[in-house]
Amino acid sequence: MSVGESTHQQLTGQLYRDHRDWLLGWLRKSLACPHRAEDLSQDTFVRLLGKPDLQHLREPRALLGTIARGLLIDHFRRNAVERAYLEELSRSPEAVHTSPEEQALVLEALREIDRLLGTLSAKARSAFLYNRLDGLGHAEIAQRLGVSVPRVRQYLAQAARQCYIALYGEPTP
Repeated sequence: MSVGESTHQQLTGQLYRDHRDWLLGWLRKSLACPHRAEDLSQDTFVRLLGKPDLQHLREPRALLGTIARGLLIDHFRRNAVERAYLEELSRSPEAVHTSPEEQALVLEALREIDRLLGTLSAKARSAFLYNRLDGLGHAEIAQRLGVSVPRVRQYLAQAARQCYIALYGEPTP
């Protein structure tokens, strides 16, 4: 371990000791489950390990809050996707229901799709969903989004690239 890595870990450890209780309390206000708040608190500090240059950090709580807020948004979005899937499943005939294992696989795939789409702009994400889920054409999507047809093509290309990366990894030049 290099001196820089050791210093970085020491700084992270100090931030953990100084601000963990505050962050956990902040997360508990947003979550009904104290165990989930604990998990997100830990995830926040794990993300902090990946941040460079903690030595010059002026507002540690602002950074911790920003990281935790992003994790909370991801958590709520995943829960919304899961609830929507389970609600839709409950409306389907019982003969069509899948096994719990298959449901878990579908939920994991939906979470991954949601994560990938979350990297796109709101308009690119909407264009992709309009096209793939609603079957709308480029002109109709352009009208709904208030953009040009070439812009819709760009949005769909961005989404297709994200799907490609999810399946095959980054393309090599």
